[in-house]
Amino acid sequence: MKTITNVPDLINLTPEARRILDSLRAVGGRPLIVGGSVRDALLSRAGGIAVDSKDIDIEVYGLTTAQVSAALPGHVMEVGQHFGIVSATVGGQVFDVSLPRQESETEAFARRDFTINAMGWDDRSGEVVDPFGGQRDLAAGLLRHTSTAFGDDPLRVLRAMQFSGRFGFELVPETAQLCRSLAPAFADLPRARIWGEFYKLASKGTFISKALETLRVSGWEEHFPEVAATRGVPQDPEWHPEGDVHIHLGLAGDQAARIARRDQLDAHETATLVLAAITHDLGKPASTVIDANGRITSNGHNITGVEPARTFLRRIGAPGQYENKILPLIREHMCHSPEGHQGTISDSAVRRLIRRLDHANGGPSLEEWARLVEADKAGRGVGARQGVNHLPTWLAKAERLAKEPVVGTTLLKGSALAATDIPRGRLWQFVIEQSRDAQDDGLFIDEEGAAAWLHANRDAVVTEAVRRLDEFQAAEKVKKATGAAS
Repeated sequence: MKTITNVPDLINLTPEARRILDSLRAVGGRPLIVGGSVRDALLSRAGGIAVDSKDIDIEVYGLTTAQVSAALPGHVMEVGQHFGIVSATVGGQVFDVSLPRQESETEAFARRDFTINAMGWDDRSGEVVDPFGGQRDLAAGLLRHTSTAFGDDPLRVLRAMQFSGRFGFELVPETAQLCRSLAPAFADLPRARIWGEFYKLASKGTFISKALETLRVSGWEEHFPEVAATRGVPQDPEWHPEGDVHIHLGLAGDQAARIARRDQLDAHETATLVLAAITHDLGKPASTVIDANGRITSNGHNITGVEPARTFLRRIGAPGQYENKILPLIREHMCHSPEGHQGTISDSAVRRLIRRLDHANGGPSLEEWARLVEADKAGRGVGARQGVNHLPTWLAKAERLAKEPVVGTTLLKGSALAATDIPRGRLWQFVIEQSRDAQDDGLFIDEEGAAAWLHANRDAVVTEAVRRLDEFQAAEKVKKATGAAS
């Protein structure tokens, strides 16, 4: 993309936006549309990328706050008095007009984060104000800081991460070095602001692997040790020729973003899937073993990965609803291939998976599980060994079984337990566990059937419940003793 200094129709402005701009010019101001809307419009024009530019940011030069407030049409109010922002609502559209503290455009733009965001557009003349070579860096796909003022807000390092994920851009070496010098400031960032950048990455990004690479070169990967630990962890080259676990997580994230757009998921659903993809193998550092023959295995990594993923999600400030969705997906992402020589997926297996995902209580659906499994399988290198794709069978059976009103419910009720004289307390929990297994196996389909099943199998069920209770209590004792010792 060559540098352009005059673009008459860069942004298609609404009549309301034109009214705002004209009112500022009428009293002697020079309004410019600045920041992301200019960047996105130039990207769209140069590469045909579908970028949303309906929201515009306006800076005006040559006026005081009082003059701006008096000139603007519609409902006007001053907001952020310390920052010089005046808001005007016209025709239901809200416009924020900022008054930079610096007198010149170059001085004002020098306080912006990256050159690609330090551009302005004059809608009347068509002039693109570009004092720091933002168009050049857009064309090259580079993220370059405008000035040392970059360090005034260390969150800009994470903005670099999400811009890499959204546009596929890379940090130039001098900006990467500046980011590394800001690494200690991470501890002072509010969790809500950190989440804001990760949410933009996960909900809007398409180059997730690029974002992870930016975290590395910026030196900020150290603040996310659960992800950093996957770097250098080997994988079986037959199944994962792409390289280590960290590479796989990035590629799985790329595929998750692709799947989300294919399936037209909303922003929250997209963020859930992408975050699940970049955390689904966080258990491999703890579970990977290389045997005497050089064979690499990571048995049980779906289980050992739950807690690192929980820690990571909390570290980035993700709301609890993301844990509720993502952690069951991680725990269950390896159960898609059926066991046994026949390789069949039973109705019982589908019912059990639906119950474990616990969608009725805020967990993921089986469809969400299938998307993560697809992203995991697709996020591997060229020539990876391909097993049988069982997902269509899982989905078809789930669709049929979803018509059963009792799927995912518990049919054995307390009244039936009480009627058998089984002592109340923890023992009931392990009786109910067995009843759910029997229910998922199709041994009964209603509450009456559940009560009859318990009556007919009471002795065997109680014996097994006592065994499970003893096992549970023994594990609790070990846990307490280990905790006390530490």
